[in-house]
Amino acid sequence: MDIFQKCLDFRDADVVKEAGLYPYFRTISSAQDPVVRMDGRDVVMLGSNNYLGLTNHPEVKKAAQEAIARYGTGCAGSRFLNGTLDIHVHLEEKLAAFMKKPAALTFSTGFQVNLGVISCLVERGDVVYLDKMDHACIIDGARLGFGSVVKFHHNDMGDLARRLDLRDPNKGALVVVDGVFSMEGDIVNLPRLVEISQRHGCRVMVDDAHGIGVLGANGRGTAEHFGCEDKVDLVMGTFSKSLASVGGFVVGEERVINWIKHRARSLIFSAAPPPASVAAVLKAIEIIEREPERRAHLWENTNFMARELRALGYDTGESKSPVIPLVVKADQLAFHMAKRLQQEGVFVNPVISPAVPPGEAILRTSYMATHTREHLDRALEAFAKVGREAGVIQ
Repeated sequence: MDIFQKCLDFRDADVVKEAGLYPYFRTISSAQDPVVRMDGRDVVMLGSNNYLGLTNHPEVKKAAQEAIARYGTGCAGSRFLNGTLDIHVHLEEKLAAFMKKPAALTFSTGFQVNLGVISCLVERGDVVYLDKMDHACIIDGARLGFGSVVKFHHNDMGDLARRLDLRDPNKGALVVVDGVFSMEGDIVNLPRLVEISQRHGCRVMVDDAHGIGVLGANGRGTAEHFGCEDKVDLVMGTFSKSLASVGGFVVGEERVINWIKHRARSLIFSAAPPPASVAAVLKAIEIIEREPERRAHLWENTNFMARELRALGYDTGESKSPVIPLVVKADQLAFHMAKRLQQEGVFVNPVISPAVPPGEAILRTSYMATHTREHLDRALEAFAKVGREAGVIQ
């Protein structure tokens, strides 16, 4: 058997392309602003994770440019060996202070954070408990560890409690969940989760990729939002959403971060985050701290769109965040509507299994602080027109 045979036989993408509905790897020729340029046309961007609108901020770009001028374009090695610059250390100190945790550690991508952290903590004999809708990088990190993996029903704290009741108290246990679930837009019931976990002697890790900068009075994420920061042991974040760059980090107790620093393979064997990316994050944090009005405007836009989309008749699930899914059920319908919306000047992301359960396809929409009411009204006109054409709304 040729190991490439499965590649030669793979036709799923070809079928969608032949139908003229292929929705992936679409090309954008401008910055990730509220309006982007595609195929020579202006399109309202409702598919970006640029929640605070900082990726094209002049101060962020200037900081990145200055870092390149000083440090060059890359680090030419891993953090573990020759790749640690003083700017990396400065960012980790800044992140720890911002997140109100003793220590922080940066990685080259957010995906690598969960791969490295979970796999190096969950050793043979340990158990990691995952929400069934956790992000792929959490699932992959758990798979790479040598411990056992137990999944509980999505955001079902009763199910988590039942599964923890069965655990061996002599084995180490870690509960890992998303703060904001990236497709559904709902928020974990963190107060109940930490109460159950503490009662059973389990540590808690929250992936707050979509919560940092968005939730909490100061933008520290889900734990701040619920007032239980002291009960969450580890918080993971990414730089590719609100922090306007690429990379990721984890914060927690100093001895735990020290262990991760010396055990996480995705850190030790990967090149360090480039200076421009690090400088961009430093400047983004500064802006987040000095301009809380950005977060306030993000929530004004979010609440407006959630209300108006539901008024049109769309099923938006349990979303309580700037990620608002439009449930359309059928994969082909999601592809078709995404194409029609782009033709009408609106970019959305069609999402199918395995990112959502089979038969529960969605159009994933997400919002920025920098969207204007004019942008959103234009999008709503398109949602009304295309939704009625497709029979999703009346």
